[in-house]
Amino acid sequence: MGVNPEDIWGHVVRTARSCGVDDVEAVITISNEALTRFANNAIHQNVAEQTTQLSVRPVIGKRTANASTNRLDRTGIRDVVEEAIAITRLTSPDPDLLPLADHELEDPTQYPEDRDFDETAEMTPDERARTVAEAIGEVESASQTAAGIYSTGKSGVVLFNSAGVSAWYQETMARFSITAMASDSSGWAKASACNHADLDPVGLARRAAGKATASRAPRELEPGRYTVILEPAAVLDLAGQMFMDFSATAIRDGRSFLNDRMGQKLFGENITIHDDVWHPGQAGAPFDGEGVPRKRLTLVDRGVVREIAYGRQAAALAGVEPTGHGFPLPNELGEAPMNIVIAGGDTSVEDMVASTERGILVTRLWYIREVDPYEKIFTGMTRDGTFLVEGGVVTAGLRNFRFNQSLIEMLSNVEALSPAVRASGEESFDLVAPAMKVRDFNFTEVTRF
Repeated sequence: MGVNPEDIWGHVVRTARSCGVDDVEAVITISNEALTRFANNAIHQNVAEQTTQLSVRPVIGKRTANASTNRLDRTGIRDVVEEAIAITRLTSPDPDLLPLADHELEDPTQYPEDRDFDETAEMTPDERARTVAEAIGEVESASQTAAGIYSTGKSGVVLFNSAGVSAWYQETMARFSITAMASDSSGWAKASACNHADLDPVGLARRAAGKATASRAPRELEPGRYTVILEPAAVLDLAGQMFMDFSATAIRDGRSFLNDRMGQKLFGENITIHDDVWHPGQAGAPFDGEGVPRKRLTLVDRGVVREIAYGRQAAALAGVEPTGHGFPLPNELGEAPMNIVIAGGDTSVEDMVASTERGILVTRLWYIREVDPYEKIFTGMTRDGTFLVEGGVVTAGLRNFRFNQSLIEMLSNVEALSPAVRASGEESFDLVAPAMKVRDFNFTEVTRF
């Protein structure tokens, strides 16, 4: 990782003890990220950043707080430990605060495989530039203008505490996003993978250019309720908004749409959702912000809400075992599932289109805002490829719509699912999701851009 986390931890412990504190936790995060950005069919920026951060959290009785630094010499470590202790002593006690976690990962070799690739971490600006040039060429050949990013990098997290936890994880990640712009239309595609070799930037560029071409001279369609085919990115953009509610703390605080709905059938029979850090389409550490191993959860089973995430404190209050989904302490959110896998079906997008007499095909959504937290109603807009489907074929591009849609209703009206894939959308996170054919999706107005 370029630094020695055990040396850092040793300095943290010695400093804490010299201040009369025995219970302390340290989280070391390391990131080495590089980004190539392009617009107007030319690369205009290449940046790289290497960061290492230390966060220290003492526990003194029923008090805890944290402090962070990127100064990792002896003086910097001493200063941040002393600062964290001083803040903790001034913090109001939390009667529900638990002692430090003493859960250790039973077998450190049982980590998700194939998530750390040297060739991705070591990719050079020249290598990214050559790939970007090929992708731009695809868009230029369609007489369009390309813009987007290509990023590669490596990140890691190490968590220690004085109760014996020692949890380590590192992974690489590559992301490619491209927007193809014509005079009155646009197309978009994006993908991410732990191994850059699993990305196809040229294929993504070709797809974006094809969408821009197919949506030229867009027609204006009256708003209303339509059968909609949401590509996986659009499913992520909208369905991804609800999973912070699958939290014991959120339910206890009365801010979850699952309040008084656990065990009920909220969605359609064809909707099953897991949280699974081990899924091959997922990424991220297999332990939570206190070092507790993540468990696989069945959040929704054939439409019925089954399980939620528990951090250690929420689990203790409920008298259950933690699920390994807690955020670093202290925090107000508690916990949430972070490795969402929405089970798919066997109907391709092409077959969804072919089976639709009249409907709308949506590439992605953006500018999404919550309207009703309990009914999970959201508003937002389509963008970068919205199409009219008539008689089982795409017949025209459409002006973009604003929608006003309940997620509960949407996931009760799913008529078909594609195979699930790792999806990247407007949001900064990824999840595994299928495309969905949904009836009676509510478009409220045509946008002017």
